[in-house]
Amino acid sequence: MIQLSDHFTCRRLLRFTFPSIIMLIFTSIYGVVDGFFVSNFVGKTPFAAVNLIMPYLMILGCIGFMFGTGGSALIAKTMGEGKTERANEIFSLLVYTSAACGAALAVLGVLFLPRAAALMGAEGQLLRGCVGYGTINLAALPFYILQFEFQCLFAAAEKPKLGLCVTVAAGLTNMVLDAVLVGVLRLGLEGAAAATALSQLVGGAAPLVYFGRENTSRLRLVRCGFDGKTLRRACANGASELMSNISMSLVSMLFNVRLMTYAGENGIAAYGVLMYVSLIFQAVFLGYSVGAGPVISYHHGAENYEEGRGLLRRSLALIGVFSLLMFAAGQTLARPLSLLFVGYDPELLDITVRAFAIFSFSFLFSGLAIFGSSFFTALNDGLTSALISFLRTLVFECMAVLLLPLVWGLDGVWLSTAAADALAVAVTLAFLAGKRKKYRY
Repeated sequence: MIQLSDHFTCRRLLRFTFPSIIMLIFTSIYGVVDGFFVSNFVGKTPFAAVNLIMPYLMILGCIGFMFGTGGSALIAKTMGEGKTERANEIFSLLVYTSAACGAALAVLGVLFLPRAAALMGAEGQLLRGCVGYGTINLAALPFYILQFEFQCLFAAAEKPKLGLCVTVAAGLTNMVLDAVLVGVLRLGLEGAAAATALSQLVGGAAPLVYFGRENTSRLRLVRCGFDGKTLRRACANGASELMSNISMSLVSMLFNVRLMTYAGENGIAAYGVLMYVSLIFQAVFLGYSVGAGPVISYHHGAENYEEGRGLLRRSLALIGVFSLLMFAAGQTLARPLSLLFVGYDPELLDITVRAFAIFSFSFLFSGLAIFGSSFFTALNDGLTSALISFLRTLVFECMAVLLLPLVWGLDGVWLSTAAADALAVAVTLAFLAGKRKKYRY
């Protein structure tokens, strides 16, 4: 078994992070399956409804990443300092708090759902679809948050393979229920929503059962008191991931508004395909960052600076290889993947193929920006991490999507993400150079 305290070669890094990569890819895949069944069995308008309301649901659920990434870095650092009992207390505090926050956000989310959908431009059948799909999904929001959180915490517990098993179980639940409820029973958008909600129940509840009992990992749920200072540290450290996910959702809303101007409902549907598929590609970068983060945190806490320098060098090399592979795959698979979702509509297919071919240039840059933000989170430097994420996902991308379409029209919308990621890489490299002496990497 690979432990956080081990020396990590490139091969060992890949072995340790592989379950996290597959876990996030699989999470993305069952979202893709959801989109496939809605698009092909329910129709273009319900598919557009899912894509329109999804950013709203993501904003409410992304605190799971904040608690997960910020918490796992703090937990791993605490274990690196030899404080195992304290690590369990922090772990438990984060899980209990995130579950309570999820319940509160679910209630608020349902109350504001119709208004939010209307503000994004939904009306008539599109509005009804947004409200129906969103309401059912929000019922499972606490488990959705826990699922995201545990995806990060399994690595800190030195159980990435178990995390993968849980994710696969949740994914298979979603796929099977989509096939039954949407493909066979023809329950439409509500059936797809129910399939997603039940899969999130599996993904969030199963880890609770595992960590709630004696287990073979380094972590378990224990009794703990409220500790506002520790919560603030974890939240501040994970603020970059929270900001990144909120920003991505807000940017998605802005994209939808711009696309309604340039391409109407077809633009919204094409962007939906783009987001579904790009999540699979981005999951490689996210999964590696999630898996490597606790390793970096542990050695930082243990003051193994030489190992930390090696981890950074090897990580940058691996991210570079992943980036080239993802770009090549994006260019090669643009048409086959588009056919899978919207092959029934020639006009929509042409828009989607061109969109993906242009968008895939972002894979050359996004990996380094994602890892850079996670790297500083792992060093418990939440401010730097948050700045990288904030600039990348909100400032740069908003500027790009507002300005580039004025020059290149619809192509400018698809190019916006690549331009924003390229600027984010420049910022990331500047921070890596500027913080080198401070963190001794």
